[in-house]
Amino acid sequence: MDMLNHENLQRIYHHACSTYPEECCGFIFADGTVHHGINIQSELHHRQPDIHTRTGANGYTFSVADTLAMNRSFRSSNPVAVIYHSHPDVGAYFSHEDASKALFMGEPAYPVAYLVVDIRKGHAKAAKLFQWNGRCFACVQEIHTNEKDSTAQIRN
Repeated sequence: MDMLNHENLQRIYHHACSTYPEECCGFIFADGTVHHGINIQSELHHRQPDIHTRTGANGYTFSVADTLAMNRSFRSSNPVAVIYHSHPDVGAYFSHEDASKALFMGEPAYPVAYLVVDIRKGHAKAAKLFQWNGRCFACVQEIHTNEKDSTAQIRN
């Protein structure tokens, strides 16, 4: 099954647009089901700004319920395969912060790919899929939206 099919991309783009100007976050299970997560980064920042210096505008943290669901999935027949989040007004790239959250002791914390969505002024423009190549997270797929009909054009 193609987890990044047109319908799933539209679900993810809609999620990203609905949370703009903050980042969205979620994941896609191996069976293709999209789970819209809840970004609690601004709440964490509000409670402890000295510890959580980023807000939801430039960071994401899954809710406890989302984190538990994701971790449980890895012990099931339908594990999370892709974690996604948006980058409002800065482009789709795998940031230093993204890598820091995705790694534990220099190795991937989860056996997943990462989709980063480029949201500009509340509209989805593109997305990039990143996978661990043994040294770093590298872009393995670029997806550009067609603004006229909201379809995605995938480039490997």
